[in-house]
Amino acid sequence: MPKFAANLTMMFTELPFLDRFAAAAAASFQAVEFLFPYDFEKQQIADLLAANELTLVLHNLPAGDWAGGERGIGCHPARVDEFRAGVDRAIDYATALGCPRVNCLAGILPAGVSADAARATLVENLRYAAARLEAANIELLLEHVNSRDIPGFFVDRSRPAVEIITEVASANLKLQYDIYHAQVLEGDLARTIETEFARIGHIQLADNPGRHEPGSGEINFPYLFRRIDELGYTGWIGCEYKPRTTTIDGLGWFEPYRSTRPATQTPSSTS
Repeated sequence: MPKFAANLTMMFTELPFLDRFAAAAAASFQAVEFLFPYDFEKQQIADLLAANELTLVLHNLPAGDWAGGERGIGCHPARVDEFRAGVDRAIDYATALGCPRVNCLAGILPAGVSADAARATLVENLRYAAARLEAANIELLLEHVNSRDIPGFFVDRSRPAVEIITEVASANLKLQYDIYHAQVLEGDLARTIETEFARIGHIQLADNPGRHEPGSGEINFPYLFRRIDELGYTGWIGCEYKPRTTTIDGLGWFEPYRSTRPATQTPSSTS
């Protein structure tokens, strides 16, 4: 049966971020992920994970000025030193939080930079990060992000992502396959998952259109979940979607997969 991790950046947004851990546990999630932990103290997050018996399965490398519209700096030739410093910061957080993998966002192609130069920079950055993270026993992922939602995103389909992963040639670099991003530009989800299965290190989901919860759009998630199970995927599937109303009201899709937590557990929040 698939295992689902609540993405606390996208879900439970009716609550402050630090209160979302307890909400996820109360909704029977046993794992969480989020975009970035860096605005909070490591120990603060670690305590919430422990108090709510949650496993952290993923966060991203630092991605530049997110509030200012940046979506990663992996392909930026002028910011290699910043990227490498971000790798060190991610290792510090992931180690403290027991997070086994981090994701790299390639970023938007910078103005005045050729695609060849951006690709060469990204490949070298990924080689550096993969080696540093492997030494810390942390897996590195590369995610494709559709360029309709984020115009100019440098790695916007699964095939170019796999080609870059092949060029990097590190066993510690895998594909983060996002079902939503793939559906927007590619479709053919099951076949692509089958073809690239050996490369996939983590899966995320949202329905299309709207990037809402499963069952809200066109994707046949029950079929995909069965096929992913048949292929032998044992990792977590991150629920990186924006609920149409509240998170709790949109969890009907989760009922067949909900785990029962021990009755003795009392979810803990900062409230």
